[in-house]
Amino acid sequence: MKTKLISIALFLFFGFQSFTQNEWIVPEKHVYTVNPTLETDFLMLGEELYIKYCQSCHGEEGHGDGKTLEKFDVDVCDFSIAKFQSQPDGVIFYKIKFGRSSMPNHSKKLPDDVDRWLLVNYIRTLTECDTITRYSKSIH
Repeated sequence: MKTKLISIALFLFFGFQSFTQNEWIVPEKHVYTVNPTLETDFLMLGEELYIKYCQSCHGEEGHGDGKTLEKFDVDVCDFSIAKFQSQPDGVIFYKIKFGRSSMPNHSKKLPDDVDRWLLVNYIRTLTECDTITRYSKSIH
């Protein structure tokens, strides 16, 4: 009986731990941070930053299918899905800046907040509809 209770307690503890590790908790002050740049500000620079810092993991169109994944067994976010795109800009900015687990911290690689905001703006263009539009243009 005692062994059974210990087993259940361990299962609940570790099961809860793995559940909470998948959830990315962003401090409230960052959730409501307003993007100081305009959506269309310097999208080409945002794309250059994406290619340099994000594409290897998140893929050319942000589907989480970058070439680095062939080497590592990690889950990578798909930027094109509605669940990701529904996040406030401040949440995406926070995730880029501070990272977690397999997502690197970019506070030193991208020390300028403006660069991170331009990256947020570019990532916003990687929607499912945009991918379809870009694909259809490439085959014509």
